[in-house]
Amino acid sequence: MSHSDKALSERAAAKAFRRILPFIFICYVVSYLDRTNVSFAALGMNADLGITAEQFGFGAGMFFIGYFLFEIPSNLAMQKIGARIWIARIMISWGLISMATAFVTGPTSFAIARFCLGMAEAGFTPGIYLFFTYWFPGSWRAKITAAFLVGIPVANIIGSPISGILMQLTGHEHIRNWQWLLMLEGLPAVLLGLLCLIFLDDRPAQARWLDMQEKHLLQRRLDVEQRQIAAKHGADMKDALRNPLLWLLAFINFCGIVGSIGVGLWMPQIIKQLGVSHTTTGFLAALPYICGALSMLLWARRANASAHRIRWISGALLIAAVSLACSALVSLAFIKMVALCLTVSGILAFQASFWALPTGFLTGNAAAGGLAIIVSVGNLGGFFGPSLIGYVRQMSGGFMWALLSVSVVLLIGALAVATVRDPYRSSE
Repeated sequence: MSHSDKALSERAAAKAFRRILPFIFICYVVSYLDRTNVSFAALGMNADLGITAEQFGFGAGMFFIGYFLFEIPSNLAMQKIGARIWIARIMISWGLISMATAFVTGPTSFAIARFCLGMAEAGFTPGIYLFFTYWFPGSWRAKITAAFLVGIPVANIIGSPISGILMQLTGHEHIRNWQWLLMLEGLPAVLLGLLCLIFLDDRPAQARWLDMQEKHLLQRRLDVEQRQIAAKHGADMKDALRNPLLWLLAFINFCGIVGSIGVGLWMPQIIKQLGVSHTTTGFLAALPYICGALSMLLWARRANASAHRIRWISGALLIAAVSLACSALVSLAFIKMVALCLTVSGILAFQASFWALPTGFLTGNAAAGGLAIIVSVGNLGGFFGPSLIGYVRQMSGGFMWALLSVSVVLLIGALAVATVRDPYRSSE
């Protein structure tokens, strides 16, 4: 492309960034809130329904089994049906199931509800990553991925205090505080799903808010880039499955999610043991994610600009592993909170910089299936992490050995990252 054509395509991408990202960001905040708000509901639900620590860890983790089984079919369906309709379907169905979780009656129905929630939400995150490849050139990918993933800490920064306050509701004898929490926090997903049908466009050619030249040049630039990736790495699903890097990244993502979801789902109960109220627990649980929101943006920017991006990604997981071990071994409340802040910051910094890697070698059906594989295999960590913590806590009677176990998984992930060859850097 000429310099002027590339400048126009950059202007079109900037317009898309300003229009698409804020809406997708809000959707992701609600998504993450609905998958983790059960961590606060557990403060009342477990006692009301007689759910043990091991049963809660297993049931909460069942979300990721449903997610794993339906991830790839969902992403392939989105490529055929279109992002606008499919993302709307995902959000409406998960919102309704999240609200229905308020009516579980014991550990079995809780586990079934979580499995169904994962089944409904399957395909959302890899679907968004795939959607970004339809709209943004590779030079934009790290920036928009990091901005999108800020939804994780924001969901906790906003959701933790709100969830803590909702857990104080006791004004109705037939509806408990944790039921109010699940019903009220599930409703926004349904409303946003309906808005998807109005707000999103599948590809630049369908966007009425771009002029004809901007549509043409942005689509042309994207097409050229995708052809180059396809020529180097292949565009079919079988090409992705034969690439060892795909499976290595899936394993690394698994290790990261063991820490992310494992710590995230148990965070309120870890903090509650410091002897504070539900409301105070909510505000304290937001602190690690405030630190994480800042760290992930700064870390991703530095990682993307570095000639040694892999070192930054590996280093983020290493910081998380060491910090989590410290939080397990210390008893002083202040130091424990600082260690938890560093743990979450390291995990989020890893996620923000990690997700720029897969789109450096995946395109076409390989991108649709390959991204889904990385997310779905990784999301098994969302089952393994909470279950591991629940089991070890039940056996040991505390969180120390449980958190040390997760720390080891994060350390293994950091070492695995160090073996990766950056697909963007190696193609230059």
